[in-house]
Amino acid sequence: MGMDMPRAPLDPSQIAATLSHYWRVSVVDLTTSTQEDLAEKINSGDAHSGDVIVANFQSAGRGRLDRTFSAPASTALLFSLYLTPQKSRTEWGFLPLLAGISIAETLNKVNAGISIKWPNDLLINEKKVGGIISTVHGEGVIIGIGINVSMSAQELPLESATSLGLAGVSNLDRNLLLSMILNSLESDFSHWDLGESFLDRYLDLSATILSDVRIELPGGREILATAISIDEQGRLNLDDGQVVSVGDVIHLR
Repeated sequence: MGMDMPRAPLDPSQIAATLSHYWRVSVVDLTTSTQEDLAEKINSGDAHSGDVIVANFQSAGRGRLDRTFSAPASTALLFSLYLTPQKSRTEWGFLPLLAGISIAETLNKVNAGISIKWPNDLLINEKKVGGIISTVHGEGVIIGIGINVSMSAQELPLESATSLGLAGVSNLDRNLLLSMILNSLESDFSHWDLGESFLDRYLDLSATILSDVRIELPGGREILATAISIDEQGRLNLDDGQVVSVGDVIHLR
């Protein structure tokens, strides 16, 4: 499906045909936010680990630090999923990084060339193609994911963004890409929840580790340092000894 082909809405039957039985995917045409929809489902007591809501269009999607995230209808993968880990809550901070690993490795199988900017920006040649946000809710974690699939250059919100299509990925079938990502994440989540470390796999994909960075912290404070590692809680470790759990990273040339 090339970028010049019609942008078909998601097809639940096509998604289910290649999807693991772990996931229960609900497709909606229009919503304000899949994260909010999933939170309401959890609040009503009707949610279980493995529930997924995916939308053709979000009118009020959001990213990290309450930034807005928007895309024309059927040009992006916009979905949220619910996981209830057995591991200690002190380690749940690694979950968005785990999702980043699953997504990047999956999309790199279709030659996307994705790397990860800590904590959860998906990059192609230093341009953002997607992002991940996570929030603890109920007895688990909601992970919200947005990936620019077939957006043209004119449709991108920023010059620093890109899409899979613009990066030369030929298979832009959102049904297949969603199933591939979820199947990979199921396997990775199961192994992580049983104690397997994913640090090496994250480091292999990281565009941040060993880079000089400026980190903008909540409240306006900034840090200039070299990123040297991450830990099992998903925190960024700096060469000056500081450990950062939340912040906006700018890679310095």
